[in-house]
Amino acid sequence: MWYEDALASSHPIILYLHGNAGTRGGDHRVELYKVLSSLGYHVVTFDYRGWGDSVGTPSERGMTYDALHVFDWIKARSGDNPLYIWGHSLGTGVATNLVRRLCERETPPDALILESPFTNIREEAKSHPFSVIYRYFPGFDWFFLDPITSSGIKFANDENVKHISCSLLILHAEDDPVVPFQLGRKLYNIAAPSRSFRDFKVQFIPFHSDLGYRHKYIYRSPELPRILREFLGKSEPGRQH
Repeated sequence: MWYEDALASSHPIILYLHGNAGTRGGDHRVELYKVLSSLGYHVVTFDYRGWGDSVGTPSERGMTYDALHVFDWIKARSGDNPLYIWGHSLGTGVATNLVRRLCERETPPDALILESPFTNIREEAKSHPFSVIYRYFPGFDWFFLDPITSSGIKFANDENVKHISCSLLILHAEDDPVVPFQLGRKLYNIAAPSRSFRDFKVQFIPFHSDLGYRHKYIYRSPELPRILREFLGKSEPGRQH
């Protein structure tokens, strides 16, 4: 009842989709929730199947379904309050899968925020630190990357953004050692000219490497409240890039 009353209040809501390591209670995630909460947003988050205290086995399809279920659960209880999707790292793949599906059924969120996103899981795996010593070996694509693709894991942000019709904000630190900055920039360059975004705002915010935000500390930016206020305050249809 407390949740239902809170969601029915007039506060905007952010559905947060976390990355690969740890749980919804990870330190950097909790710090972001605190920042967002202090700005007046309700934050709803959960662990995908197979993460944290959620039962089941992880799969791309299952994670996307879990996110869709939580979105619908929130929407049924929040009336006309703005509902935004925020994905971080691997969660950006879940987020674009979710939002593409929402747009296809004509129930888009009010905006999509991607923090430290990649283009697709194959390019991310090729860029990931674990692959550094292997990626120039003959057979790297066959040995490491083909099994990812053949197991049905795609998380194709680069394809999904061509089918998304809501405002999009991308946040990425230049010194990100996990998801290279150039993948976030590449994703923006794919999204910005897409016809699906022609009536919506698409924005890319880089954070200089001197700031030291790396992969998961963008929440520390004193500029973040202003960035969100300006973007989410102007994320309605009709705004151009």
